[in-house]
Amino acid sequence: MGPSRWQNWLDEEDWSSFLPSFGLTVSEDQNRVYVEAAVPGLDADKIEVTFDKGVLWIRGNQASEEKDDKKKYYRKASSAFSYHVAVPGEIDESKEPEASCKNGVMKVVFDKKPEVQPKKINVKKE
Repeated sequence: MGPSRWQNWLDEEDWSSFLPSFGLTVSEDQNRVYVEAAVPGLDADKIEVTFDKGVLWIRGNQASEEKDDKKKYYRKASSAFSYHVAVPGEIDESKEPEASCKNGVMKVVFDKKPEVQPKKINVKKE
């Protein structure tokens, strides 16, 4: 007896599109540092974001419970995560980082310190 048609379908199906994507991305340009973290299914009020000594922490925890006495159904689930990353570059700590959460992605934006440019001194003729 060979494999069932369901087994063939399971082997051939690309399951990567069904799996959740978790992770952390750090990028920067000349003026800012951007940190994006996957926070699927969590509301912004369930996420804690802290920045201390050059390290960004993003933590979240959410619990859910469903109950239906008519169907004798009960479900309890929780999800928790913690990301931490050293933020590269010289961050301007006098400016508050911007944080937002949309469509399961937490985004934190840091302003960099302005680059110190050499001061040009004009020489007067005497």
